[in-house]
Amino acid sequence: MPSNREVKAMDLKEFFEGNMCNAYEYFGAHIENDGVVFRTYAPHAQNIYVIGEFNDWTDSEESKMKRIDERGVYELFIAGAKKGQLYKFRIIQALGNTADKADPYAFYSQLRPDTASVIEEIHTPIFKDSKWMKKRTRNLDQPMNIYEMHFGSWKKPQDGRKWFNYDEIADELIDYVKKMNYTHVEFMPLNEYPFDGSWGYQTSGYFSVTSRYGKINDLKKLINRLHQNDIGVIMDFVPVHFVKDNYSLNYFDGTPLYEYDNDNDANSQWGTSNFNLWREEVRSFLMSAANFWLDIFHVDGLRMDAIANMIFWQGNKDKGVNEGALYFIKRMNNNLHKLHPEVFLIAEDSSDFPKVCAPAWDGGLEFDYKWDLGWMHDTLKYLEKDPIYRQYHHNQVTFSMAYFYSEKFIMPLSHDEVVHGKHTIVDKMWGNYEQKFAQARTLYMYMMTHPGKKLNFMGNEIAQFREWDEEKENDWFMLEYPMHDSFSHYIADLNKLVVENPAFYELDYTWEGFKWIDADNKADNMFIYQRMNEDQKFIIVLNFSPNHYANFRIGVEKNSTLKEVLNTDTDIYSGSNIRNKKALRTKKVPHNFLDYSCEIEIAPFSGIIFEVKEIKSKKSE
Repeated sequence: MPSNREVKAMDLKEFFEGNMCNAYEYFGAHIENDGVVFRTYAPHAQNIYVIGEFNDWTDSEESKMKRIDERGVYELFIAGAKKGQLYKFRIIQALGNTADKADPYAFYSQLRPDTASVIEEIHTPIFKDSKWMKKRTRNLDQPMNIYEMHFGSWKKPQDGRKWFNYDEIADELIDYVKKMNYTHVEFMPLNEYPFDGSWGYQTSGYFSVTSRYGKINDLKKLINRLHQNDIGVIMDFVPVHFVKDNYSLNYFDGTPLYEYDNDNDANSQWGTSNFNLWREEVRSFLMSAANFWLDIFHVDGLRMDAIANMIFWQGNKDKGVNEGALYFIKRMNNNLHKLHPEVFLIAEDSSDFPKVCAPAWDGGLEFDYKWDLGWMHDTLKYLEKDPIYRQYHHNQVTFSMAYFYSEKFIMPLSHDEVVHGKHTIVDKMWGNYEQKFAQARTLYMYMMTHPGKKLNFMGNEIAQFREWDEEKENDWFMLEYPMHDSFSHYIADLNKLVVENPAFYELDYTWEGFKWIDADNKADNMFIYQRMNEDQKFIIVLNFSPNHYANFRIGVEKNSTLKEVLNTDTDIYSGSNIRNKKALRTKKVPHNFLDYSCEIEIAPFSGIIFEVKEIKSKKSE
C-alpha cells in the first residue's frame, strides 16, 4: 500500500468512484515528522475543528480544518501532536448544530464509555510470519476446522481485571487450539464498539482495534504468534449496519452521510443504522475497512455478518433485492480477491439467494464460503425430538446433501445457537443426562464427517450446559467432571482424525467425495454414508435411535475389510464400550443395492467411523 504522503488526487478520484480500498492511508490521523495530519470527509459540514489533548480541546482558528476538495475533504496539520493523544472532530453541521465526533478512520479509541479517538501508528513492523503468508491458501482442498471465540470471555483473569490482553493470552490459546486440533481461530469482532452486549456486531470504529483487550501491536503479536504456529485467523466483519450513538457515524455532518436518507431503509432491526450501500464514498469506506484487517493485521479470512440484510431490503425477501448492495458486494469481494488472492471471504447468509459463492462472471457474489444455516437448524431440530418421532423427520438430516453442492458451505455450530434461551448444543439433545452426551458425540461425528469446512463455538467442545454469557468465562471447571472431560477428549480425537485424513476434506466440494450408502432407513433412525478420495475410503454409521443393534448389516461397494477407527461409545468417551474391536470382512451378500456387506454392532445413540480397505485377492467368498 502507498504511504500517506504518496496518496495522490487519483486516489481521491477512486474514493469518490467507490473503488478505494486503502482510504485508511489517507483519511484519519497520520503521524508525520513533528506532528500529525488529520483528514476527514464531511461534505455538508459548515466548519470542522480538530480538538484534543494537544490544544486543550479548543476550537480556535488554529484548529480549524481546511476544505481541500470541493467534494468535502478536510485537512489540518497540527505540529506537536503525537502518538497516544486523544482527539475528536468538532463539526459545525449542515444546519448549524455542533457535534463532537470520533474519527471514522481512527486506528484506536478510548475504552467505553469514553469516546475520543487516539492518535496511533499502524505500520509498526511486528510480523515475522512470512513462511505462513507464503503457503496459505483459500483452503478449498485443505482442512479447515474453525474454533469460533469471543476474546473477552474465553478465559478471564483471576487478578480482578475484566479481560486478558491480546498478546497475553497467546501461549495458552495456541496450546489449546493445537491440543484440540483446530486449524483456524475465528474472532468475533475486534473492531471498536460501545456496548459489550453487542459482542462487537454494533460497530463504532471500523478501523479501530477495540481497546478492551489491548493495543494495535498487541493484536499484531497475537496474530503473528498464531501464524508461527500454523494457526489461521479469521475476523468477523460487519458491513451492514453501525451504531446510532451520536459520537460516531450517525448523521456525521448533520445529514445522512453513511446511512440511507429514508428512515424505513436506514433503521435496522437491531436498533442500528444501515449503511447506504448505493453511495460510492460509503463503498470506499467499507472496502477499505475490510482490507484494513487483511492488510495491516495479516488476517487470513473475513466472515461477513448478516449478508441476507445486504441482499434484501431489511433482510426481507418480500421487500425485494437491494441491487445497489449486491453491486457493492460483488465489487468489494472482487477487489479484495485481487489484493489478497490467498484470503477467503465467508458469508453468514440465512437466505436462499443463489450463487453466493459463484464468481461474478457467473452472476455470483464472489464469496468463497457460506455458512450452512439450514443444515444447522434442521439437524438440531431433529435431535431435539423424541426418537419415536424422528422417523417422520428423517429428511431433516438427509436434506443438506440435496443442495450441498450449490454453494461452498461451512457447517457451523456457532455462538448464535447457545444464547438467548436457545440452550447449549448438548442441552438441546433429547433425553436424560447420559443420552444427551451420547447424542452430542454422534452429532459431532456427523458434523465433522459431513462434506464442507467446520466451525464450532467455544464451550461446545466441553459440552457446556450454561448458555454463553459475554460477562463470564467458559465453564472450564466442568472438565473436573468425567463426562465433560471425556467429551473434550472425544472432540480432540475426532478433530484430529478429520484434519489428518484427506478423504474428509480434499473433495469437500465435488461429488466424488461423498456417497450415501443408506439414506432411507427411517424406522431405525440410521444414516450410513461414505467419505473418500483417490487414496482413502471411510464409512460412517450414525445411529440416532435408543436401540442397540448386535448384528446390523451395512452395504459395502467392494470386497473389503472395515476397521473401526473411532466409536462414540468407547469407554474413554464415557460410553458403554460396545465396539467392533476386530476388523470386519465383507461377504458377497448384496445389501443397500451394493454387492457386498458385513454385520456390525452399534450402541444406542452412537456413531462409528470405519476405515475401508479393498481386498485385492481373487479368492472366492
